[in-house]
Amino acid sequence: MNRASPFRERDSTRKQSLAERVYEALKQMIFDFELLPGDYFSEAEVAERTGASRTPVREALHRLRREGYVEVHFRSGWQVVPFDFEVFEQLYDVRIVLECAAIGRLCAMSEQPATLQALRDIWCVPIEERSFATAMAEQDKAFHTALVTASGNQEMARIHRDVSERIHIIRRLDFTQPSRIEATYDEHAAILEALARRREAHACQLLSTHIALSRNEVRKITLHMLHEARSRHAQGPVGM
Repeated sequence: MNRASPFRERDSTRKQSLAERVYEALKQMIFDFELLPGDYFSEAEVAERTGASRTPVREALHRLRREGYVEVHFRSGWQVVPFDFEVFEQLYDVRIVLECAAIGRLCAMSEQPATLQALRDIWCVPIEERSFATAMAEQDKAFHTALVTASGNQEMARIHRDVSERIHIIRRLDFTQPSRIEATYDEHAAILEALARRREAHACQLLSTHIALSRNEVRKITLHMLHEARSRHAQGPVGM
């Protein structure tokens, strides 16, 4: 029986670890607008910036390409995907459709899943017990993901996860203001209360308004941050 060399296995693990590190670093640079939408860069520039060889850099870039953050051009190298607010708004609309469908399924269940009580334990709490941690964007994402997953339609949950990932670059910005964190707790609690009472139409209305408010807020914040980032880049060297 042929067995892989432990040296080759360790080398493969090391390359995967480097690719993961480069991937996380590049993704954070895109999220922080260090790399602006529309910016071009080369694999060599990424390798120099991250201290990695071309192979893990290429693996990281292709992963980011699959997730829709960057694209490759034959003659121009790599580019951060430009923002298309129309596409983002369409994705927010898809979220509303999917999550309202999930609410309908949840309200129709003879016995609501334990997931909903677990969510109430997190979101239906007094003000003094609320968390204002930096991971709020992930907690919000987990709330909406849990609602759709609890509905029992795995394909719907898969599509919802994909949509959520595609808008995460701007959605996370909704939680840079304490007032939005407070509003999110209130809105999530109201949605869960309507679900507990099986008031489907009311829950869908609350959820649709909640997502629309978030969409409008992140659009304003994104435009402001892009303006500031472009001003900084105009004052110094652009690129990596």
